Amino acid sequence: MVSMPSSLVESRRGLGCLQGVPLVSPLSHRGYSSSSHLAEVTLTQERYPVQRLPFAVVSEDDLAVFQRILPGRVVTNPEELVAVNVDWLRAFQGCSQVLLKPRTTEEVAQILRYCHDRNLAVTPQGGNTGMVGGSVPIFDEIVLSTALMNQVVSFHSLSGVLVCQAGCILEDLGRYLEDQGFIMPLDLGAKGSCHIGGNVATNAGGLRFLRYGSLHGSVLGLEAVLADGTVLNCLTSLRKDNTGYDLKQLFIGSEGTLGIITAVSIMCAPKPKAVNVAFLGCPGFSEVLETFRSCKSMLGEILSAFEFMDAECMRLVGQHLRLPCPVQESPFYVLVETSGSSAEHDSAKLTSFLEHVLDSSLVTDGSMATDLRKMQALWALRERITEALSREGYTYKYDISLPVERLYDIVMELRARLGSSAKAVVGYGHLGDGNLHLNVVAETFSTRILGALEPYVYEWTAGQRGSISAEHGLGFRKRDVIGYSKSPAAVELMRGLKTMMDPKGILNPYKMLPSRA
Repeated sequence: MVSMPSSLVESRRGLGCLQGVPLVSPLSHRGYSSSSHLAEVTLTQERYPVQRLPFAVVSEDDLAVFQRILPGRVVTNPEELVAVNVDWLRAFQGCSQVLLKPRTTEEVAQILRYCHDRNLAVTPQGGNTGMVGGSVPIFDEIVLSTALMNQVVSFHSLSGVLVCQAGCILEDLGRYLEDQGFIMPLDLGAKGSCHIGGNVATNAGGLRFLRYGSLHGSVLGLEAVLADGTVLNCLTSLRKDNTGYDLKQLFIGSEGTLGIITAVSIMCAPKPKAVNVAFLGCPGFSEVLETFRSCKSMLGEILSAFEFMDAECMRLVGQHLRLPCPVQESPFYVLVETSGSSAEHDSAKLTSFLEHVLDSSLVTDGSMATDLRKMQALWALRERITEALSREGYTYKYDISLPVERLYDIVMELRARLGSSAKAVVGYGHLGDGNLHLNVVAETFSTRILGALEPYVYEWTAGQRGSISAEHGLGFRKRDVIGYSKSPAAVELMRGLKTMMDPKGILNPYKMLPSRA
């Protein structure tokens, strides 16, 4: 029999909630500094109107079973549990008192089989880099981490197919593939922490979406464990398989609510022989759009990224991170990346494009880089915006898809709507695929500002026939606003799939699907 930790005996509203343990910012291990502007983290159940579902509570007998399945890999130390209970934006906090760290699919299956029988809720967690509270518990759910499931199973250099466990860190996979002459089709600012299984579970988009598309296309197969412990092996490496329903698609973007992804088969691209990055200043958003039009026309098959940011983003990056702007001050900035097989060919095309946009006054100034160090410096101006925002204050973050011609309108409308109550309202993102990262910064969290933002942002987005979540998913934060992007019939079909595959609702409860009225 395993002795019960004292933290499991204490209770708060009938549940143990890590009392007396100081919160340590989970930003620190990702290169982000905690900010004095950030609000103290409040238990999600206290900030939001959510009721605990009738799941069982972990007992001493349960811990003993978990120890037999995972000897030495059952964590109950309250101090170690702090980081897995809080999302990295410090917006949501659960009170889980058990962290399980399996290494194999069979161990995951044994855990879920037991939890299903006992009616114990489970929150799957990868790198915990999500933006919508999808990877942290809401109450006392068991956290199942994929951190130790980090092995590359195989790589085929002719087909470019990588098979790996779900806990592989994206950046580590990138380094592994680089040695093989390939790259991952996915690139994210959180690549140093995020897990490929979490990327697939949330259908992460990222910086290379314009060139390589979504994970719905590049993931060839996956392995997942269902709520009752059944192992679903769809880990094919075939590019074409037209036999029945494509079941893997159910799990891509399902946010751990239908099954826990344990392994992935993914199509990787050959490493480009020539990469160029240009950083440009534009006098207005209409010029940003016309620059993109010219970019697609003149660069065509070598265009791999087209990112934009406004002047306020650049001001914050300079102020908080001391990153110098390589071009003269402008209202908007654009980052263009090309990648291809011929340095001479690509350079000539990019030079011709730059001459055109400069001569047309679409761009007022520009800087181009071809060596790795300078390209990384230009990319840092875009990738580290989130870090700069976190240092400015409490940030309300929205990740929306819109018609590109309306992409920036909501930023200007919110500046007028919020006035001086907001320290900054900024817009940046993947213009090439119509994905705006809308951020509102305030001194601290304010229910008044939140009330001015929601549901206004969602209503405005729906009015443009946009999506309230372009790439971050729904998680806990957006589950009750899915109706702005999906019809009632679509939501009910999703509920039906959830009920069929997880009849007890133990997998990542309180996430993605709206609460019942």
